[in-house]
Amino acid sequence: MSAISSPRSPAPVTAQHPRAAQPSRSTAPSSGAGPGQPWQGRPLGPGAGHLHPGSDPHALPTGLLIADKANNRLIIVDAQGRIRWRFPRPGDLRPGQTFRVPDDAFFTPDGRHIIVTEEDDFVIRVIDIATHRIVYHYGTPGSHGAGPNQLWNPDDAIMLRDGSIVTADIKNQRLLHITEGAHRPARVWGGPTGGYHDPPRAWGAPNGMFPSAPGEFLVTEIRGDWVTAMSLQGQVRWSTHPPGVLYPSDTNQVGPDRYLTTDYSAPGQIVIFTRTGRPLWRYRPTGAAALDHPSLALPMPNGDIVCNDDYNQRVIVIDPHTNKIVWQYGHTHHAGRAPGYLSNPDGLDLVPPNSLVDRTLHLNPSSGG
Repeated sequence: MSAISSPRSPAPVTAQHPRAAQPSRSTAPSSGAGPGQPWQGRPLGPGAGHLHPGSDPHALPTGLLIADKANNRLIIVDAQGRIRWRFPRPGDLRPGQTFRVPDDAFFTPDGRHIIVTEEDDFVIRVIDIATHRIVYHYGTPGSHGAGPNQLWNPDDAIMLRDGSIVTADIKNQRLLHITEGAHRPARVWGGPTGGYHDPPRAWGAPNGMFPSAPGEFLVTEIRGDWVTAMSLQGQVRWSTHPPGVLYPSDTNQVGPDRYLTTDYSAPGQIVIFTRTGRPLWRYRPTGAAALDHPSLALPMPNGDIVCNDDYNQRVIVIDPHTNKIVWQYGHTHHAGRAPGYLSNPDGLDLVPPNSLVDRTLHLNPSSGG
């Protein structure tokens, strides 16, 4: 199998480990706030960083965006665990605007905005990072439905290079493609009368639609434990069951025929598998070290895997060569809002140029997504 550490130039590894060698961590860690970036500036928390004891700042080569769901906020932390940016600050929301339970957040292709799903408030928002302003929303906050400008538990909205948005709409049993600035979908796959696996006509509680191969997307279905590759025209390429997974969440491509998913369960797990459902790597610690409802895992440029471990109130970085946690932000089992604490962190993304959409383009340079 090919190395997760370098999707642009994969290297062979053993069957026991997704990568053959541990990258050196002797260089200084990135602050995640380079020149000209809109989150550049002093840390917004007092004093030094707030990492869990034993964390290695060199394990995080870039800044990290976290959707801190139960705290109703987004934050960007650097490798030392310092908050560099947050939303909303006092005054960021205009009269009448709300920002509740953000469960997923990703950078847009231009790197200047963040797209957020507020799943339990039935709305998708786009936030300008520099101005801290909401510049677009789709959905009616606090009111669910299936008509124009309506959603019912949207999940993992992603903005494509043309400014359009794709999203899973879980309780409406459908996928949506929304053109830039629109308030009605351009394409709909599935609908409320579905609830079972028959792509592209019906879906069983889809909770993710992530760009993968050129013009294609990976759809994760909770009901039935399915992952399906589908084009934007609705052509189904393949479907498989993530092996040994009870509640699949947010499957994304990490290399040629290599797919990464989490099991949103207790104990939870992280699994890399092929399109035929063959397992390549599994992280499933037990006992006190067990994951508790992890909902998203992403690969990092150095080969480590970052994951939000929702009910354990933390975001962790795992070295898949040793299966050890090498970096942690958040206090295990203890929710909070002070620097170093999280409360049900349910989404994350790496700061550009290492974000999910950036990585997709590197994996598939010809992708139209």
